[in-house]
Amino acid sequence: MAYIDGLLPPAGPAPEARDHQAADEATALAVTALLNCLLREVAEPATAEDGVWVLPATGHVLHVRPGRYPGAPALRTPGGPRPLSLAGLVALTEDELRARTGHANPSLAKEIMESRDVMAALLSAQRATTPPADLYLRSEQALVAGHRYHPAPKARGGSGPDAWLPYSPEARASFALPLLGVPAEALVEQGDASALDRLGPPAPDGLTLLPAHPWQVELLGGLREQRHLGLTPERAVATASIRTVYLPEADLFCKFSLDVRITNDIRRLWLHDLRWLGLIDDLLGAAFDDLPEHRPRPAVLGDRGYRSLELGGDGGEALAVIVRDGLGGHLRPGLTALLAAGVSEGFPGNPLDGLNAGQALGWWRRYLDHVVPPVLHAYFRHGVVLECHLQNVLIGVDARGLPGQAIFRDHEGVKLTADRHSLPGARTPVVSPAYGWERLLYCLVVNNLCEIAGAVAERHPELRAELWTELWTEARSVFAGCAEDHGEPEELRDLLAAASVPAKANLLLRWLEADGADMRCVPMPSPLRLFTP
Repeated sequence: MAYIDGLLPPAGPAPEARDHQAADEATALAVTALLNCLLREVAEPATAEDGVWVLPATGHVLHVRPGRYPGAPALRTPGGPRPLSLAGLVALTEDELRARTGHANPSLAKEIMESRDVMAALLSAQRATTPPADLYLRSEQALVAGHRYHPAPKARGGSGPDAWLPYSPEARASFALPLLGVPAEALVEQGDASALDRLGPPAPDGLTLLPAHPWQVELLGGLREQRHLGLTPERAVATASIRTVYLPEADLFCKFSLDVRITNDIRRLWLHDLRWLGLIDDLLGAAFDDLPEHRPRPAVLGDRGYRSLELGGDGGEALAVIVRDGLGGHLRPGLTALLAAGVSEGFPGNPLDGLNAGQALGWWRRYLDHVVPPVLHAYFRHGVVLECHLQNVLIGVDARGLPGQAIFRDHEGVKLTADRHSLPGARTPVVSPAYGWERLLYCLVVNNLCEIAGAVAERHPELRAELWTELWTEARSVFAGCAEDHGEPEELRDLLAAASVPAKANLLLRWLEADGADMRCVPMPSPLRLFTP
């Protein structure tokens, strides 16, 4: 594996040409992200003609190159369509959102341009490295474009590349973790965090070992007043979320607080989430024990507990680290874990590459069989709402690349429905069944299945319409089968007849400066209904 501090000599175009190429590619990615948001949340089809959209609050008409990744926006004018630069598209979006909401947002345009600049730097850095031999790590490090339906998917809090590039998964980063010594009176711990004790030499008497993310240490001013005990002997590998790292030799994931806004939230581990970590872990540990025998059983990477240091009355938030199971105890023998988001985005060795249309349809059916039934089972049988978006689902594939196991991770976003669970106090993970179902549909159908189906279909452009129909006919069959498993629940009956499914409105949420945990949805045409007899 090529580490950030040991890059291989660059190959391909000269650095200057490569930088121009990276800038152009990053701009195209930023345009696509903004168009995805604009077309899903705000615009309306202007005519039956594909690729023509009206912005209803201002009346502007956009011509857009259609497809999975829309691009080439142009504004209709009396003299014909006028191509829009990224800055022009941002200005048009701002005008529309001000007219629509009556609200002004002085920061979003800057975030969008920063996100573009971050992607350019990541593309340039990535080309100077060699992909890791490990396919799992390759899939984790594939997300240069980030969240394809967020207006500023790669914004990094306004800091320059020197701050974040050494820790970026997209640049194939790995690094040693600083080790702090925590005295007993400042230690904050819940659950089983003992695996952290094995990440370095034993701590001196009276102290407990606490690994920290080096970027967070820098953000906190270096923590010079704390006891530093050196660095972990093993290098941690940055994974897709940037604040979660994997230590392959220890077979352990560590999820850290990171005081940087990434997409919709400051990525701190908040106490109101950490306090329920053990409960969620217990519920998920048993959620699939009663899965019907004919359904493949998934695995869950347990979040065993967390450890932190009380820092200035913060309750341990700033330096919290969640201890997450590695793959070894969960991945079935003979399978290789891949991040679903990486499969959607693409990477060398992607199992979707090289399949003919029939093989791709078979791959998709196996993916559905492993992912959909357990997610619906957890909801209907246990009132557990898995946050099963692309970045929280791993798929184990066999030597032929075929799905053989689903693995779910990240308890922080898991919700519990109020008809099954009651917890005391405020800021609990308990939500109404209606909200939980909406959240589940967004994560499962829109964020996950639509993107995987898009990745399958785009590899067969000559059969795209026919294959798209077949993909969602298969999906509909799996959902219908799950309805039989659970006594034909009303929610699934309505889903299969519904004209739309809920899609998270990330552009509107950021424009209105909503809380990072807020969820606001807009209706998106349901691919599951298109093939109702």
